[in-house]
Parts: sequence; C-alpha cells; structure tokens
Amino acid sequence: MANSIVEIILYIVCFVLSFYAISTVQFDKFCRVKQPAKVTLLMFLCALALSYLCTQAILALTIYNGLGV
Repeated sequence: MANSIVEIILYIVCFVLSFYAISTVQFDKFCRVKQPAKVTLLMFLCALALSYLCTQAILALTIYNGLGV
C-alpha cells in the first residue's frame, strides 16, 4: 500500500516537473502549427512520457531494489 502511494506521488511530481521543463521549448515554432490546442496536446503527451520514464528510473534505482519503503 505504501509503495503505491509513493509511486502515485512520484508520478505527479515528475509530471509537473517535466511539463514545466518542456514548456520552455517553443513547440509552436518547431511544428509550425496554427492551432494552439495541438501544441498543448503535444506538450502534455511529451511531459507524460518523460514523467513515466523518470518515475520508472527512480523506482528502479530505489524501491524495486529494496532501498525504499
């Protein structure tokens, strides 16, 4: 139970940090799209994928190896 709570909190924290980091990239100029909703969706999906990878890496180095809770 405690591992699940730690995983959920870590996913949320990594998502917020990755969305903050990705927001510095100007995807609207990179993609040359006139619709801002598509650019926002692209940023959201990239942040989601990056947060998943970061969370899995952190969990693999800590909890899954017996170093955590």
